[in-house]
Amino acid sequence: MGKDKILDTLHKEEVSDHMGKRTITEAYHIGACVLYALFCLLVTGCALPRIVVLDDPLSPEEHINLGVAYEKKGEFDNAIKEYEMASKKLPLAYLYLGNVYFQKNEFGVAEGYYRKAIKKDPQNADAYNNLAWLYYTKKERLDEAETLAIRAAGLNPAKQGIYEDTLEKIRALKASPP
Repeated sequence: MGKDKILDTLHKEEVSDHMGKRTITEAYHIGACVLYALFCLLVTGCALPRIVVLDDPLSPEEHINLGVAYEKKGEFDNAIKEYEMASKKLPLAYLYLGNVYFQKNEFGVAEGYYRKAIKKDPQNADAYNNLAWLYYTKKERLDEAETLAIRAAGLNPAKQGIYEDTLEKIRALKASPP
């Protein structure tokens, strides 16, 4: 009976901690779990459980905005991650991906994304213009670059001045001796 009374007392007696009142047994189990987690982390290298978010809390537009903020700070890898998240639902993100890779001087990757932007949204004048500018920068495929710039100007008259500037530079490069 004395032994049963001791166990009963251990299970029923309450202790206070920063989480509120708990029985000694509950407090012991919580403490043991914390110690085990620390042991795993420090000694064996096993990881603590992770929280998994199944639904993305950001909209594609918010990912684009976050990517633009990263891009302005020169954090291109973070920008790429955000644009990739946006590209799952927003084809415009491929244009942004092309722009980041262009800035990183990874022209082949940039070209692929500009072409993907055009394929997913054939009315995206900026994608045509930026691909034309990429060819101008590389001084290659200038005939195609010219066609792309003309197409951009026809698609978006509001930005015609920008696209015509690209077109003029391409034509000047084509006319200059090699």
